[in-house]
Amino acid sequence: MKSPARLIGITSDISVADQAANPESFYFLAQRYVNAIVSAGAIPLILPPTPSSIAIRRLLARIDGLVLSGGNFDIHPKYYGEKPIGALGSIKAERSAFELEITASALKRDLPVLGICGGAQAINVVLGGSLYQDIGAQVPNAQEHQQSKKAVTRGHRITIHPHTLLQKIVGRSHTGVNTTHHQAVKTLGSGLIVNAIANDGIVEGIESRDHSFVIGVQWHPEVLAPTQPHQKRIFTALVARAARRHSTA
Repeated sequence: MKSPARLIGITSDISVADQAANPESFYFLAQRYVNAIVSAGAIPLILPPTPSSIAIRRLLARIDGLVLSGGNFDIHPKYYGEKPIGALGSIKAERSAFELEITASALKRDLPVLGICGGAQAINVVLGGSLYQDIGAQVPNAQEHQQSKKAVTRGHRITIHPHTLLQKIVGRSHTGVNTTHHQAVKTLGSGLIVNAIANDGIVEGIESRDHSFVIGVQWHPEVLAPTQPHQKRIFTALVARAARRHSTA
């Protein structure tokens, strides 16, 4: 009998309410994340930020894997013991609090986790790492990591380290990636290793040595997946690991 499709949770974004123009906030998620999970053979479940720890535990008891989506916001540096600098971007306190808590709980359960862009940064912060609050302000001679063209194009190349889980998944030592971030990993969290870097040394990918499947990437593979099979394999690997975990639970 064929096993049922796995359920993969995807964190959603939240709009900032404007009392004059739009007093109500909205939860939202780009369709490309849903498409990537469906194409990988799983069922997506969109997860809105919730302040309830009980709700988070119940959600994690039902899903087989977790995707931390990207977004146009920064994690407040208080979470890694720093004060904000002038170049820090906008903060979404409700979303960050939710994502950091659900990530920490997912890691304790050894749930398969894929962090995309800001989601990769969340993984690092949860595990005790820190971030460059702004690459341009804090990393001398760094290349541009916020491409001006649409993210469907590849902004720069990265080197993928050998013998890492990421390298085994994509089957490449180099690839071009889209790039839409102004923050990046500064110090690694506990149990993490770097699996990909840009030419300027900025960390482009991380993964955990202490978990069965925890990967964070600074680019947006969900955008590239429809046309680049090696990017799609990141999602199929997540879903495959979720299926294996469920079958052995």
